Amino acid sequence: MLPIKYGLRRMKMAKNGKPLFKKWWFWVIVIIIVGAIASPNSTDTKSGEKQSTSIVESQDKLTPAVESTKSEEDKKTEKIVVTAEPVATVEPEANLTTGQKNALKAAKKYLNLMAFSHDGLVEQLEFEQYSHEDAVYAADNCGADWNEQALKAANKYLNLTAFSHDGLVAQLEYEKYTTEEATYGADNCGADWNEQAVKCAKRYLDLMAMSKEDLIQQLEYEKSTHEQAVYGAEQNGY
Repeated sequence: MLPIKYGLRRMKMAKNGKPLFKKWWFWVIVIIIVGAIASPNSTDTKSGEKQSTSIVESQDKLTPAVESTKSEEDKKTEKIVVTAEPVATVEPEANLTTGQKNALKAAKKYLNLMAFSHDGLVEQLEFEQYSHEDAVYAADNCGADWNEQALKAANKYLNLTAFSHDGLVAQLEYEKYTTEEATYGADNCGADWNEQAVKCAKRYLDLMAMSKEDLIQQLEYEKSTHEQAVYGAEQNGY
């Protein structure tokens, strides 16, 4: 398409000598040329408008999606319910009877003096004329670790005399520790059971003369293993 100025220069006057701009077809050509030049800009404008419209529409489409995502997250957050584990309620001291208060104080006093099993402590409190209910309440609420009490008792017995492992468990059970508590005490007292058999054999030999076989049998009766009993006898001169 030729520029407007170039087209106008090329136009000459008609043969009849009238100026071209006075001819009707001249203005038709001018209008066509101007329209042709202006049409690309119009097309660009329309396309730009279409692009702007599509962008706006895209944004409008995205906005509900974002809001939907947020609403879903809000729903998930709303559905999360924190459930706290029930806390064990401690009976206020004000609600305790006089017997319970005094039995609890006595139980703690005994535990500061020496080791007790749960049932052994109840028995001791009953001996002190507390009712069975108050004694049980005190033993249940004194805060003692009965495994640790069994361990303390095991060490106390080993400081007094020699024991085999199973003999010590039996002694702790006699003191009303459970089998599990008594076994814990014997397992964790740190005793060398061979050396305990040696000490036990020496104690018997100090009391009376015994043959090797009789000594081994006596040590086995005291619940030493056969190997420990033989070791104890041989370490005492047999």
